[in-house]
Amino acid sequence: MNTVYFKNWGLIDFKAAWERQESLLDSIIKDKRQNKPTKNYLIFCQHSHVYTLGKSGNKKNLLLNDFELKSSGVDYYKINRGGDITYHGPGQLVIYPIFDLDNFFTDIHKYLRFLEDIVINVLKKFLITGIRISGSTGVWVPNKEKNLTHRKICAMGVRASRWVTMHGIAFNVDPDLSYFNNIIPCGIQNKGVTSLKNELDKNVSFEKVEEIFKSEFSKVFKTLIIDY
Repeated sequence: MNTVYFKNWGLIDFKAAWERQESLLDSIIKDKRQNKPTKNYLIFCQHSHVYTLGKSGNKKNLLLNDFELKSSGVDYYKINRGGDITYHGPGQLVIYPIFDLDNFFTDIHKYLRFLEDIVINVLKKFLITGIRISGSTGVWVPNKEKNLTHRKICAMGVRASRWVTMHGIAFNVDPDLSYFNNIIPCGIQNKGVTSLKNELDKNVSFEKVEEIFKSEFSKVFKTLIIDY
């Protein structure tokens, strides 16, 4: 069983978190090059308002011009993960697994499916059905009425270098969903966005959601999670 070192960074600026992730990833790669045992890290945090665009994304999916973006007070970064554009902000649980997949399995598609499994399992704890949509990474909630679209509750985007991962999951617990109106989330037209609070129609403990996520990570990846 692998050990995973857990840290909650709380509310943190996106760029600062990005730099911390890069530092952890570099430390793992350095150990790999020296044939030393490598560590795995699991980071939870929330971000100040920010739009991020993945390396394969299209800036046209940001519906604000540069002036509007600057006046909105929302940061914007083009970053080195997969996927298109997404939003991060308070009330959204952001999860960064910085794993050496050589300790687990060297298969990025399997890794992404494991992350989706975790989110689907968490939603089950709240009696919510989470689904995948073919060709789209992430987790969605189906609408009960056939003529309505599915709504995305969790976006994902990862990067891997020498089988070491960074970036990860953005799970909508209770963010201000109006910020998604300024983008075409993940570049997907005609699909909605939702949150755990929206689906339950009541407030939910952010700390409870974090604890359930930690538990499901441990089960799916068969790890021992300890604080560091």
